Amino acid sequence: MSDILHYSPSVCVTHRCNLNCVYCYQKHENVSMSFDIAKNVIEKIFNSVPKECRDIHIGFIGGEPLLEFDLIKDICEYAWKSNRNIPYIFFASTNGSVLTESMKAWFVKNKRKFKLGLSLDGKRELHNKNRSNSFDSIDIPFFQKNYPDEGIKMTLSEHSIPRLAENIQFLHSLNLDVQGTNLAEGNFNWDDDKFIFQLSSELQKLVDFYIENPKLKVCQMFDKNLALCEQKKPSKIKYCGIGYGADFFDVDGKRYPCPFCTPMTFSQVELEKMAKTEFDKDENFVDEDCYNNCYLYPICPSCAGNNFMHSGCFNKHERVKCKITKFTALFIAELQAKKIVNGTDGFDKERRYWTIEAIKKIKSLYFNEFRQYLG
Repeated sequence: MSDILHYSPSVCVTHRCNLNCVYCYQKHENVSMSFDIAKNVIEKIFNSVPKECRDIHIGFIGGEPLLEFDLIKDICEYAWKSNRNIPYIFFASTNGSVLTESMKAWFVKNKRKFKLGLSLDGKRELHNKNRSNSFDSIDIPFFQKNYPDEGIKMTLSEHSIPRLAENIQFLHSLNLDVQGTNLAEGNFNWDDDKFIFQLSSELQKLVDFYIENPKLKVCQMFDKNLALCEQKKPSKIKYCGIGYGADFFDVDGKRYPCPFCTPMTFSQVELEKMAKTEFDKDENFVDEDCYNNCYLYPICPSCAGNNFMHSGCFNKHERVKCKITKFTALFIAELQAKKIVNGTDGFDKERRYWTIEAIKKIKSLYFNEFRQYLG
């Protein structure tokens, strides 16, 4: 079983959301958690911490969690009244559009005990296409001042790809950590050639941008340890805490294996099928074909819930992102090669050696396959 450092349960305070994002796969019904259920959930969380865990990160999610801000406040203040035998912190990721002045005051007062992250997809034009014209309702300076290290979560839709570099650079200009740059889950045909053609120039712009700004932390898309690909026998592990460290508690208090695998996404029949899985056995989440035949397997963690959505099981990776993943690897390799040459990679001697070997292998495997897309 994979080591767990943090127990990261999620508490769903509501299914409601005030936006209608283009990539959202959830069903948003008008239901919310009661305070009595919330108290029981909090006690369940503190009484079921995995033994490998050193602390707890309790996340409030939805829907849009801040639509139930009063409930969140009551839950936190209930938990804070009691002495707990393990370090813990609360957090939430918000679309930022319903944050009021009174909410801000409470978050600032409690920011050592409660962290707040922001979902932002880029500049006004792109964000508004993806996220229901909500850009102007977000107080970005509030997050810059109070949560500079919590990071931005950027979800990529088909609208994002043609101007990807410009929008990632914009997020960097806010001096916020660009943690998430994830291709949207759900029914997006990411293996369409048009996305590869569009990405070619955008990824090259990002390589050039990061070389020009060597002290800047690269976005998640480029933040890969290529040296892992040179492992002779990669570990067969699941890359998340599904069914063990990433519990999801729905509005009725029922526990589900992770925030993806819930009634907001799957039918009751599908959830019952999932429940039969032995979650403590990592092999139930390993795609043997990927493990045995894909060089990028060690740096290509897939979402188990998304796998189930596409294939009806956890251990068969959905393949629609394979082409983009391989194509992007060429640019990650180029960036890391240039950083090594420039002496700005920050790698130790061993990691540098294996990174160089991986760079050569990635080029030999994928350059000819994608030559037609490269400028």
